[in-house]
Amino acid sequence: MQKNLGKIKRTVEEYVVLTVATLILVVGVYVFKFPNNFSFGGVTGLAVVLGAVLPTSPGNLTFIINMLLLVLGFIFLGKGFGLKTVYVSVLTSVGLSFAERVFPMDAPLTGQPVLELIYAIVLPAFSAAILFNIGASGGGTDIVAMILKKYTKLNIGAALFLVDLGIVVASCLVFDAQTGLCSMCGLLAKSLVVDNVIESINLCKYFTIICNDPEPICEFITKELNRSATVYQAEGAYQHNQKTVILTVMKRSQAVELRNYIRMNQPSAFIAITNSSEIIGKGFRGFN
Repeated sequence: MQKNLGKIKRTVEEYVVLTVATLILVVGVYVFKFPNNFSFGGVTGLAVVLGAVLPTSPGNLTFIINMLLLVLGFIFLGKGFGLKTVYVSVLTSVGLSFAERVFPMDAPLTGQPVLELIYAIVLPAFSAAILFNIGASGGGTDIVAMILKKYTKLNIGAALFLVDLGIVVASCLVFDAQTGLCSMCGLLAKSLVVDNVIESINLCKYFTIICNDPEPICEFITKELNRSATVYQAEGAYQHNQKTVILTVMKRSQAVELRNYIRMNQPSAFIAITNSSEIIGKGFRGFN
């Protein structure tokens, strides 16, 4: 019973995070991307271009395209099609259509295209990083990538980039050079921002501590920080003194506490601290 309750709680927490991340995506796309006609980024970028030549809004086109892609996903991927991806895709589509009806925007928010381009890149990229971090995706062209991966031997990344590039080139023809160039900058910057945000979210500190008295440090790690450590004996290369080496990994906030504790209580200890954004195991991330 307790195990089932824990599983339900984790599922609810995951979907709360999914909802918040998707709403961030909707704000970034609707408030900053659509009014400026920025056309980078898969389905919403395609919807911006098509919205300029078809008698319907980008929000409605996003809804239609995403629903078609979901149908294709169910046909070609079956059970391999993730429920989280369906949830995010539907919520994004509904959210954009809802925003167009409740908060209509006839012009850009500030009239500063570079400023709005930054937000049009950062907010969806931050959302995508959160989704990726919990094993979800934003749907859209990710569904196309899943289908291509299953049935072809194409280089998926290159294929999707070429599609996005084609959409950006189309925006130059449909709108103007400034919009096209801004969209090109957005396309190039988007993946870099996503990667950096993912690394920042998962960033941990890896400690290598060489000391004479390991017990107080290990007790602080296990009792105060609720982490564990690996301890082994080593020998100094110069004086051949026996030393104890402690290896441990923890979050950034805990790393500050441990570093300050060692400084105050064992100032002679040698500490090497390394950044790591991919820690997998008990107490950290599991395998997705």
